[in-house]
Amino acid sequence: MARAIIDEKVCKGCGLCVSVCPKKILRLAAERINDKGYNPAEVTDASLCIGCAMCGIMCPDSAITVEK
Repeated sequence: MARAIIDEKVCKGCGLCVSVCPKKILRLAAERINDKGYNPAEVTDASLCIGCAMCGIMCPDSAITVEK
């Protein structure tokens, strides 16, 4: 099973990963703020991840790792 792992300490909440996810399983966490003061991205349903790695490719801070 594929999964996207988001390093919340690095994420700046830009939302680029959210916009490119073909399964629409990423969102910005409205209820959490990281140490930098941003709402980090989060996976809403890991079971739907197809491992395409578009989120990791699009992330400007390399905060996302995709495991297959």
